Amino acid sequence: QVQLVESGGALVQPGGSLKLTCTGSGFSRDSYAIGWFRQAPGKEREGVACISVGGDITDFLPFTKGKGRFTISRDIAENTAWLQMNSLEPEDTAIYYCAVRARQCSWQFGEFHSWGQGTQVTVSS
Repeated sequence: QVQLVESGGALVQPGGSLKLTCTGSGFSRDSYAIGWFRQAPGKEREGVACISVGGDITDFLPFTKGKGRFTISRDIAENTAWLQMNSLEPEDTAIYYCAVRARQCSWQFGEFHSWGQGTQVTVSS
């Protein structure tokens, strides 16, 4: 059974940085792409980024939102993925989730599964 646990969320001031961690278990290390998603209060869940088994990265956020501030990475051997977030803005406040999909990333977010419980990121002064 695939299980994902997110961690690293916190209250941070605008302009600050955070690094979120997604730790997986119950699946073969080289079988799944890992995606990061977020959901702000009152808004739909949106994709942030995804990294495939082969290390290919898909940035889901349009540049007007992401502005190159989010970087996804993973360690296949450790079944762990990270989301480095820099120059955080209040608009980045959300619960951040990770989820997996077989091998490759996809814009069909419904194909991701085994969502973690999420980690809260709050950007406020």
